[in-house]
Amino acid sequence: MRKELKTLATAACLMASPALAQTAQTASGAVNGVATGNGVAAYLGIPYAAPPVGQNRWRAPQPAQPWKGARDAKAFGADCAQAPFPPDAAPIRTTPSEDCLYLNVWKPAKAAPGARLPVMVWVHGGGFVNGGTSPAVYSGENFARDGVVLVSVNYRLGRYGFFAHPALAAEGYGGNFGFLDQIAALKWVQANVAAFGGDPANVTVFGESAGGMSMHMLLQAPEARGLFQKVIIESGGGRDRTLPMPTIAIAAKAGEAFAPGLDAKALRALPAERVTADLSMMTMAKPGYSGPMVDGRTIFGASIDAIDAGLYAKVPVMVGANSADGFPMTTDKDAIFAEYGQKAAEARRLYDADGKTSGLVTGTMTSADRMFIEPARAVARALAAKGQPAYLFRFAYAHPQMKAAMGGAPHASEIPYVFDTVGARTQPAVMAPPEAAVARQTHDLWVAFARTGKPSAAWPAATVDDTRVMLIDEEGARHTEDPYRARIDFAEGIAKSK
Repeated sequence: MRKELKTLATAACLMASPALAQTAQTASGAVNGVATGNGVAAYLGIPYAAPPVGQNRWRAPQPAQPWKGARDAKAFGADCAQAPFPPDAAPIRTTPSEDCLYLNVWKPAKAAPGARLPVMVWVHGGGFVNGGTSPAVYSGENFARDGVVLVSVNYRLGRYGFFAHPALAAEGYGGNFGFLDQIAALKWVQANVAAFGGDPANVTVFGESAGGMSMHMLLQAPEARGLFQKVIIESGGGRDRTLPMPTIAIAAKAGEAFAPGLDAKALRALPAERVTADLSMMTMAKPGYSGPMVDGRTIFGASIDAIDAGLYAKVPVMVGANSADGFPMTTDKDAIFAEYGQKAAEARRLYDADGKTSGLVTGTMTSADRMFIEPARAVARALAAKGQPAYLFRFAYAHPQMKAAMGGAPHASEIPYVFDTVGARTQPAVMAPPEAAVARQTHDLWVAFARTGKPSAAWPAATVDDTRVMLIDEEGARHTEDPYRARIDFAEGIAKSK
């Protein structure tokens, strides 16, 4: 009986221990999180800014209103308004809404408020028109399991996030509101992450695709300076051809085409369904939408040019892409090679020497090299020239189904390995034998970089003329001569001739 009472008393003390409590105090109020059962506590759907609706539509994010008592933080807030994109490999799990400026925090359940754990902030991709923080593969649970405080952030998408219009002339015509959201979220992290055991002086921000492009914005935006200490760019391009950004004046013409003749009040009164319309990754090239723009506040120009001009924050950077990281516009090989003009024969020799490569693989590889793989190397070299550490990687593991179809690791396929959430992936649904080990290896590299600013003792920083890369595949991670070197050199020559 005495032993049972002692056991009960011990359990009661553990339950009352502040280290195990699931309540955290933010600057706006207390939040009640939930234990995940894996030694992790999650705090979901925390507002980091006021709802960007009504008079806050097409304005910089405003401060979140404080609340009384403890706010329930056990379910995701709405992902940002968007049209459906059924092929998405990371489908959102909420009903999207214009009221969407929420973030999520995962931390070790036993991390005391006074702990100083490394912090990672995830910015999702989706072409700046789709995506959110709710997809299962973006769970921060396994980062928290490994001693990291993981924060994931929603930001305004589509016309809500990237919009200019002549009627907004008095307000600067509009701009990159989605980028301003990301900066506001990082300011929230600085003010609040210590309450979750995180170290605001050791923040790594990382993102993929549109999230990777956002990393380039954060590195050059003056308002983001000092909000992070390290950056990871996954498939974020670096040359302007990845995502050509118009000037704000040109973007305003796209806004006028979308909503001609309206004044600012009428614009903000437009029904949400009209603003959202059918804008998704399938339709984003239609007239009436500009996407991110060169606004002189968050974006000053192409990434390579901004690095050369000394505009980038002087922080360590991991940068890379996947081995089949492209978007084939056509599978007609003759049409693909015709785009190279006088260099068509050289391109054919590099990408289809025996004539047996499928049109899909050819289109994927040529676009991958132009959009993501060569620009990643160019970014690493340019940063090295400025004297800051840059670590170049290539994620090259592909599930057998993907490898057979695409010839390598497709765009965004590294994400479940980075988060160590391959079991939550929707496609392919069945894991292959090497995947658990690949996920652990990849995840550990990202965690090590967040902790120390160096992903591995075996991974040296890039040099100004580097031809080596950290290759990550089923054989592990190894720093090696780039197997794509001839192709990338060719793509670099094409890029520099434009």
